[in-house]
Amino acid sequence: MSRHIVRFLRRGRLVERRGFAPTETLLEHLRLRERALGTKEGCAEGDCGACTVAIGRLQSGRLAYEPVNACIQLLGAIDGTEVVTVDDLAEPGGRLHPVQRALVDAHASQCGFCTPGFVMSLFTLYHAGVRADRAIVNDWLAGNLCRCTGYRPIADAALACCSGEADDAYAKRAAETARRLAALAEGEDDLFTGNEDAFFAAPSTEDGLAALAARFPDATIVAGATDVGLWITKQLRELPRIVHTGRVASLHEIREEDDRVEIGAAATYAEAEPALRALDPDIGEMLRRLGSKQVRAAGTVGGNIANGSPIGDSPPVLIALGATIELRLRDTRRTLPLEDFFLDYGRQDRAPGEILTRIVVPRPGPAEHFRCYKVSKRYDQDISALLGAFRLRIERGRVAEACIAYGGMAATPKRARNAERAATGLRLDEPAAWPAAADALADDFSPIDDHRASAAYRMRVARSLLAKALAEIAGRPSAETRVAGMRERAAA
Repeated sequence: MSRHIVRFLRRGRLVERRGFAPTETLLEHLRLRERALGTKEGCAEGDCGACTVAIGRLQSGRLAYEPVNACIQLLGAIDGTEVVTVDDLAEPGGRLHPVQRALVDAHASQCGFCTPGFVMSLFTLYHAGVRADRAIVNDWLAGNLCRCTGYRPIADAALACCSGEADDAYAKRAAETARRLAALAEGEDDLFTGNEDAFFAAPSTEDGLAALAARFPDATIVAGATDVGLWITKQLRELPRIVHTGRVASLHEIREEDDRVEIGAAATYAEAEPALRALDPDIGEMLRRLGSKQVRAAGTVGGNIANGSPIGDSPPVLIALGATIELRLRDTRRTLPLEDFFLDYGRQDRAPGEILTRIVVPRPGPAEHFRCYKVSKRYDQDISALLGAFRLRIERGRVAEACIAYGGMAATPKRARNAERAATGLRLDEPAAWPAAADALADDFSPIDDHRASAAYRMRVARSLLAKALAEIAGRPSAETRVAGMRERAAA
């Protein structure tokens, strides 16, 4: 059964849309269709946060609100959710929402253009059930930029109102909203709007997704659209056929076994983060800096792999951990090491119509030590200049096995095979021998100059990161290697 109408909740009412372009964004719907003009367009690439709205979904039967960037969120992808914007928060009579009132009291709005996005990010924090401290506020607002440098009063407002106990109209009707969202999710109907020449489709089962992808091998497969959204808003690409993976419940499953973690390809970073963080604290620190709350609520681990970016943050980490992936073409499944999936720039080992379904990540063994480091111009919410990931098995104070992977150093995420061979056999108590492993990186990579970093900088930092990993694993007391993430590592 196919349904041809996108359905979602707005201001307590059911909204139904049909006949929209496959690439229409949520922001276009809000501003052009609804004329809900409080939500702003700033960068149109999910970076500034001015377009932030809250999306309500059921998570383990409970209503939860997450921030997303409406400028790159496809309209069809919000099927079955509640959409809340800054226009909706004030109560009848003009009484401000607690978040809005706190921002007014703290004089936290200057030019005001970014303010709607800050309001909505803080609305989701207000409903997150956590008592905010400054670190939590900083993380929650990393995806909202204020050109007027008004961060201090914004943070003060957040601390004043986000106590962990929501007491607003949305909290009071949460049970009713959850009931209505559950009703929208009943059944396993596939969403298909348009015709065979141009459509937005969102199958509800993996079998349906595999069949549709095989039938339309030229269709664009979309998960969170944190990458594809920029094809639309910045590159102005025509994408007539879009297949969305987000309604396939089985592809959101995350299984934590004793020896591995299995992640469905449509699981968002927000969904996968607890399981990945549990593998090693460095992964949690990397994920905290991967995009923003808005990006992690929409972007997926599978999407970061399938787009084949040479500077994606998760592939080098997963390669170093020895991850494998599952691909499906119609009813045929195959698995391969993740490192073998990337063939060349823009080329992956994926046949037309084949979809990525799962990622399997082994847990590091008792003798294995893992480190990963992201290097970028801006600390929060920035694309990496390079990322290094290191898994070393140590036996009797010696490196018995090394797996080293980098992103940003080649046309694909890539293992440093020569450096691995040079590192194998090194003693942790003989640091004078360590530069031999770093020297071997020159045989593994020929990085390029671009606007993020020069080739010389990339090579120098890649060498330093390998030395940093060895120093930390060796436990050298004089090695002060961290300016951030130390608390997480020390607690591990």
